[in-house]
Amino acid sequence: MPTESIRDIKISELVLDRENPRLSEFGIDEKSTQKDILEILWDEMAVDELMYSIVSNGFWDYEPLTVLETLDPEKYIVLEGNRRLAAVLLIHNQNLLDRNIPQHITNQIATHPELLAQTSALPAICVEKREDAWRFIGFKHINGPAKWGSFAKAKYIAEIHNDYDIPLNDIANQIGDTNRTVQKLYQGLMVLEQADRIRVYTYDDIQANRIYFSHLYTGLQREGIRSYLSIKDAEEESRDPVPENKRKELGQLLEWLYGNKKNDTQPIIRTQNPDLKYLDEVLQSREATLALIRGESLTYAHELSRTSDALFEENLLDAKRALQKARAYLTTGYDGEENILRVAGSVAELADGLYDEMLKVYEEKNQRPKRTRLTE
Repeated sequence: MPTESIRDIKISELVLDRENPRLSEFGIDEKSTQKDILEILWDEMAVDELMYSIVSNGFWDYEPLTVLETLDPEKYIVLEGNRRLAAVLLIHNQNLLDRNIPQHITNQIATHPELLAQTSALPAICVEKREDAWRFIGFKHINGPAKWGSFAKAKYIAEIHNDYDIPLNDIANQIGDTNRTVQKLYQGLMVLEQADRIRVYTYDDIQANRIYFSHLYTGLQREGIRSYLSIKDAEEESRDPVPENKRKELGQLLEWLYGNKKNDTQPIIRTQNPDLKYLDEVLQSREATLALIRGESLTYAHELSRTSDALFEENLLDAKRALQKARAYLTTGYDGEENILRVAGSVAELADGLYDEMLKVYEEKNQRPKRTRLTE
C-alpha cells in the first residue's frame, strides 16, 4: 500500500467495519449497527486499556488506519484499526455506550482537553477495494504482532481465497504459516458455512455468545469425528466438505460442540482436553454413539466406548496411585485406629487375590512356570 496515500480523515467520516473477521465470531453481521460493533469491541477487545493509553500518551500516528473508500465521499470503512477508532470515538463521546466508562479514564480525559482537537482526525491509508489491503492485514493479524483468534483467521483466509481467488498456498506464504494449517482453518469454516447454508445448523443456533472455533477445526483432524462425517481431506479445499448423506450427522456434531439456542441444548464439549478426545473415541463405537444421540452424557457414552482391557489397566493404575498417596500420609494421617487398619487389611487381601488371578492368566498365556511376585 503506497505511503503517499496517507491522509488525515475526520473521525465523523470513519465507520467501524461489520465485515472485520475478528468481529464475526461474536455475531456481528451485515445487520449489526455501529453501536453493536462498539459494544463488542469494548466487551471483548480491551478498548478501555487502549483509551487510557491514548489519553496518557497521545495517539501514535506511526501506524495509520487502513480504510476503504465508499460510494459516499464522506464515509470510509476502517479495515485495519477498529479498536483505535473505537477508543477515539469514546474519548470524544463517553455516552456512545450504555455503560459507565471507568472513572480514572474520564478523569484523564477531563485533564487533557487538547486531546479532542488532536484526535478529531486520524491518519489513514485509503484503498479502493478490500483486496488491496489483504496482504498487510493478514501478516499483521495471523502471525504478526496483533494476532487474531482461529475463527477470525479462518474468516480472513476464506474471504481472500473465495472472493479474490487467491490460492491457499499463496495465502500461507504471505502470512508466514504452513499450507496445511491454512487448509485446516479453511476446512473448519467451510464445514460451518455448509451447515448454515443447508440449514442443518446455523450461526444463530450457537448457544454461547461467541464461537469456540478451535473445537471444530481441531476435532476435524481426529479419526472418529472425520469418519462420523465422512469428510473430505482438507487438501481438497472443498467448499462443501461434508457429503450430502451426512447432513444429519453434521448438524448433530455441531450441536454437540456448540449446543443449540433454539431448543436450549447445552454443548457437551466444555474443554478440548479431555472432552474432544472423549467425543472422538465415542464416535468410533456404534454403541457409544447411539447412547450419545439418545441424550446420555459424554462421560457415560465414553465409558461404553472403552475396551475392557483399557478400563482394567486404568483402574489398576488408579488404585496404585491412590495407595501411593495414602502411604505418603501414613506418618501424619494414621494414629493407630483399628478400623482403618482393617480397611488396609481388606485392601491387601483384594490386592493379593487380584495378583494371584492375574499371575495365573499370565502363566497360562506365556507357558511360564510359577514364579515369585513380579513388580515394576
